[in-house]
Amino acid sequence: MWGDFFSMSDLRFTLYTTIESLPTSWDTVAHDNAFLQTPYLSVLEKSAPTNMRCFFIGIYEKEQLIGVALAQYLDVSKLYSFGERQHCMKTKVRNFAFRRLARHVLFIGNTMITGQNGYTFLKPLAPEDLSRLLRAMADELMVHFKKEGIRIHLVSFKDFYALESQALRNHRFRSLFHFSVQPNMIFHLHPSWQNSQDYVAALQKKYRDQYKRAQKKGEGIVCCELDLPMIQQHEEALYSLYHHVALNAPFNTFFLAKNHFYVFKKQCGDRFKVFGYFLEDKLIGFYTLLLNGQTLETYFLGYDAAHQKERMLYLNMLYRMTAFGIENQFQRIIFGRTALEIKSSIGAEPVAMFGFMQHTQPLVHQLLPRLFKNLEPPIRWEQRHPFKNKQD
Repeated sequence: MWGDFFSMSDLRFTLYTTIESLPTSWDTVAHDNAFLQTPYLSVLEKSAPTNMRCFFIGIYEKEQLIGVALAQYLDVSKLYSFGERQHCMKTKVRNFAFRRLARHVLFIGNTMITGQNGYTFLKPLAPEDLSRLLRAMADELMVHFKKEGIRIHLVSFKDFYALESQALRNHRFRSLFHFSVQPNMIFHLHPSWQNSQDYVAALQKKYRDQYKRAQKKGEGIVCCELDLPMIQQHEEALYSLYHHVALNAPFNTFFLAKNHFYVFKKQCGDRFKVFGYFLEDKLIGFYTLLLNGQTLETYFLGYDAAHQKERMLYLNMLYRMTAFGIENQFQRIIFGRTALEIKSSIGAEPVAMFGFMQHTQPLVHQLLPRLFKNLEPPIRWEQRHPFKNKQD
């Protein structure tokens, strides 16, 4: 913990670096978001990626804690790969530029998940106050790193939904580069569904056929929940499966620690679920979930490439996540970014997410819109409408 900063009427904030130093009322303030509560933050403290450092921020009104936030610093020079799926010249140029121009990156928010999980407050803040507060957090962290001899090159604020994003643009974020990448795929579950049969009955015929085909392909594979000893037993296999998927992603800024799933389960208990897929007693895939109030959050997964296409592993995982959400009466499932079309084919819908970015070199900052457009072209995909009341 260090210092109290940012005097704005009665607001101030304090930066913390350990869970032990957090105020006792932290989880009361973070009650509505599991990704800001101490069990999850302890996961980051104990098993964050090797190129990541996390900061926990308490926001006070006079002497009362009224808000909590998360910031993450990434040193991309420690990353051995940004992802190996694409080997085109544009990707090589992007990777080179990222290493040269954005070696030290500061995120206000959580770069490991999709959604507005960067902060929460007991009461809403006016957009003007929120924009000043977020920027003050970033400024103080940059000063902190400067004292360590580290110059932050790029600051990013993530993720915001459209209305909040626009409100921030009207205030202290107007000079920042405003961007949107892939949408967050969110599945709002129908309250009348009680089980998978209700869900399947609501699908158009070709999507019912897709569901049946996936189930047929998955025959012979055993799916079961892994408890803490089983996660420890299969730690090497879990990481290998995750690492295969991560390494073949279009772009990465971190890789999980090998013990991440074990630490997550140990810290969060029944709120964190790991489901493994076994074929002839060999682990060939897994997925993870976090129970976050009325929201089911999908987390990292992994699979054996030799079985993925033949067995439709990924699609079967999406169906099982959906079944878990329905059977446990969640209101919605956050499927995150990537694989947009296949996620829409099971019922998830795109919700635009926005971020803000600032490069600390003024010339580079002016070029950010052009650089971003060239290095991150729009994703072309076709949204599917699998239910009977909407036709493709």
